[in-house]
Amino acid sequence: MAARGGSKPNKLKKTNLMNTLTQNNPRAAAPNGGTQRLTFVTPVANILETADGYLLEAEMPGVARDGIEVTVENGELVIVGRRADKEVPGTALYRESRALDYRRVFDLDPSIDTGRIAAKVEQGILTLTLPKAEQVKPRRIQVTD
Repeated sequence: MAARGGSKPNKLKKTNLMNTLTQNNPRAAAPNGGTQRLTFVTPVANILETADGYLLEAEMPGVARDGIEVTVENGELVIVGRRADKEVPGTALYRESRALDYRRVFDLDPSIDTGRIAAKVEQGILTLTLPKAEQVKPRRIQVTD
């Protein structure tokens, strides 16, 4: 997966299988009619290969299930996590956490069956199951007389 938005590509063990694309500078309409830069935090991700496909784990602390959006279009898997605004009982004197949303884009290899991708979130970790298409799975061919 190669990076967008001026970042360098991330190198994965399986080159060209899923090259990481991170998009940190999409534009949105601003209230004054112009455009404004949106800033996202790139979630840390792990990609694991199984016999039947791949598992993609993305860390998005502070994002509830209803704040996660996962889409597949034109060979790209887009993950967006929106944090809910947190009510603060007083005035913040010092704050290290940032109230930014998460976004990460992955190029999908054609060997992934996009119609069977599944997602779940537990304790701030989004886990996507990316099954391999049947035609790319190894199969045994029986030899006959």
